[in-house]
Amino acid sequence: MDMIIEIVQGVGGILISLISVYIWVLIIAALLSFVNPDPYNPIVQFLHRITDPVYAFVRKFIRTDFNNLDLAPLILIIGLQVIIVILNSLLRSL
Repeated sequence: MDMIIEIVQGVGGILISLISVYIWVLIIAALLSFVNPDPYNPIVQFLHRITDPVYAFVRKFIRTDFNNLDLAPLILIIGLQVIIVILNSLLRSL
């Protein structure tokens, strides 16, 4: 039984790390939107490919445009931070 708990905690730790990396991707993509980068740059295209579907999902349920400022990245970062806190507390309780 202890081995299963350790496996679940390991997988949970990997999931928390992946969420943290995605939060940094969201931050980088949001910062790049202020400087208007070259749309043909492969890194910019990659960032748009992995962030735009999630932005569209959030925009379906919540109005994110306030005074011409898109708050979808901020809403996503806060939501992902909440998920990290919940996962941490669940993994510690095992």
